[in-house]
Amino acid sequence: MQALTSVVLGAFVLYAGSWYFGAVEGNFALLLFLATVVTGIYWLAERFYFLPQRQAAAAALEAHDLHRRAELDKLGIKQVDGDIAQARQKLLMQPWWLDWTAGLFPVIIAVFFLRSFLFEPFKIPSGSMIPTLLVGDLILVNKFTYGLRLPVLNTKITEGTPPKRGDVMVFRYPPKPSLDYIKRVVGLPGDKVAYLNKRLTINGNPVETNGVPEFLDTDTMRYFKQYEETLGDKKHRFLNDDDRPAFVAGADNFEGRNGCSYTVEGVTCTVPEGHYFMMGDNRDNSLDSRYWGFVPEKNIVGKAFFVWMNLGNIKRIGSFD
Repeated sequence: MQALTSVVLGAFVLYAGSWYFGAVEGNFALLLFLATVVTGIYWLAERFYFLPQRQAAAAALEAHDLHRRAELDKLGIKQVDGDIAQARQKLLMQPWWLDWTAGLFPVIIAVFFLRSFLFEPFKIPSGSMIPTLLVGDLILVNKFTYGLRLPVLNTKITEGTPPKRGDVMVFRYPPKPSLDYIKRVVGLPGDKVAYLNKRLTINGNPVETNGVPEFLDTDTMRYFKQYEETLGDKKHRFLNDDDRPAFVAGADNFEGRNGCSYTVEGVTCTVPEGHYFMMGDNRDNSLDSRYWGFVPEKNIVGKAFFVWMNLGNIKRIGSFD
């Protein structure tokens, strides 16, 4: 078992190392699931096989010691050297290969269920959601609001509440589902979304927008025009860059593109059933549905709602819309 466990642990380390150095495309959900299954098997084997074996060996040692003392007592020998306490403790001790598998199972399964069905942490890698979310924000994503999903497969098992306009949502990037993206829900199934001359219109109704003081991007040391927008019942802020044209350049040939119209003014799309139109709050610096298309319902991961840490600015901690 020691050799087998060494091979199993080595495989996990090799996979994690290859992922870290970019040699393979990693899947943390799958890795965590496999770790839960493997350590669970070891935990069951420990509880119902290995531990009883060690306990039986310790009991046999105690019985042998009692028998030996009884025999010596018959011979009138009352003082007997030797204490089996240390030997008994050594027999009951979990070997390293069980300590690193069965011993980790309670922690791993707790993380697995927490991450799969309640809350999952993410780190914001880019500025596409500025000013709502900044690079380096560590956020929590609610995994049950939109319905519980099976880990790895992402198959929906409960209905939950459908996404609403204005929600900040994490989803699997349609062109490459192994990647997670975060954007704001702008268009619901059946909506006609137009973003023309940097103004958003939904089903022919201009979205309420008000100018607010400019935003200073401390990374680029530039000021950007900032606006407050109302999507559904939520207000949020977004940025515009006057140096960027309204024209959407380089849009992919995505599924449902025949429902979109691209002009020099921007884009107009009708959202297919079971899909969502997503945009970043940093409107002119966001690779979103304007470029790669709609997010199918099956790609939804969860609703982002809380910044739990930003190592560069702890004042960022708190909820957001």
